[in-house]
Amino acid sequence: MRRGRPGASPRGAAERTLTSVGAGGGAGDATARGAGRGEATRLWHITLSVSGDEAPLREVRRALEQLAHDHPFLLTSRYANDHAEIRYWEEARDLHDAAAVALRLWGEHRTSARLPPWEIVGLEVIDRDTYHQRVAEGYGPPPASPVGVHPF
Repeated sequence: MRRGRPGASPRGAAERTLTSVGAGGGAGDATARGAGRGEATRLWHITLSVSGDEAPLREVRRALEQLAHDHPFLLTSRYANDHAEIRYWEEARDLHDAAAVALRLWGEHRTSARLPPWEIVGLEVIDRDTYHQRVAEGYGPPPASPVGVHPF
């Protein structure tokens, strides 16, 4: 799935396209190409941590479920009444682009998903190879299962 980058057209622009990730290519590379620029994209594993003033657990869960519904690329979300962690895969040209999109996620969807007014307090962006290497060696982020929205 291709999502916007810094300098990309605004949401809903006619020239914006979705691109699926093919099965071929290198272990960390997606076979999709950048929007008409011939730039290869890669998959990045994103972990976004947010926190702030306490909010009712029911409202936090509902907001994260709405975010997951609006953006099915989300793998899993964990939450408490004053913090949450969102994990997903992002397709981007490089780490800088993946991080820029991730840093905008919470703020851009705060109103539409009625997310709590929390701030981003942590961001980890790692490439696909690093993610799989960490999991194989038994450290780093555990596999995102079960998929969905769950309390800490």
